[in-house]
Amino acid sequence: MKQVAIYCSASNKIDPKYNAAARELVRALHALGYGVVSGGGKRGTMGAITDESVRVLGRHVAVLPRFMDGLENPDVTKVIWTDNMSTRKECMREDTVAAIALPGGIGTLDELIETHVLCKLGKYQGQLFALNLDGFYNPLKALLDHYVATGMMEPQDRELLKFPDTVEELISYLK
Repeated sequence: MKQVAIYCSASNKIDPKYNAAARELVRALHALGYGVVSGGGKRGTMGAITDESVRVLGRHVAVLPRFMDGLENPDVTKVIWTDNMSTRKECMREDTVAAIALPGGIGTLDELIETHVLCKLGKYQGQLFALNLDGFYNPLKALLDHYVATGMMEPQDRELLKFPDTVEELISYLK
């Protein structure tokens, strides 16, 4: 089964539209036969992803560092425990065909940027996306464009990260 890594928020204080988009994405991915790999927490968008995966009977693997024991969502298909956050990120990407960052906080940004660097270096072969729902990632797009304009990044490396504005547009890349 093809798998997709999803990076997302664990906050319960975010606009509900982000969780609605996550549920829409999960339904679309599972309908296309993809399994989902995520942080697997109970809160925020992580929880919404697990709940929707369970609802549609999709495969969902959670990857958590051991110090987060007790924060895992008990409804995931499988839990993989790691020793630290770095290993967690590696494990989340392993055997995936794409990595998708949903709107999220600093942890999501860390996962996205590390994966972008690995794409640039040829160490991650999957596709890379940041769902730019309502312009959430516009500041990051502007920063990457600034890097290109100043010669700090090659245009082809900037293009490794795609910024679809809707779940439908994102899914079109995966079909």
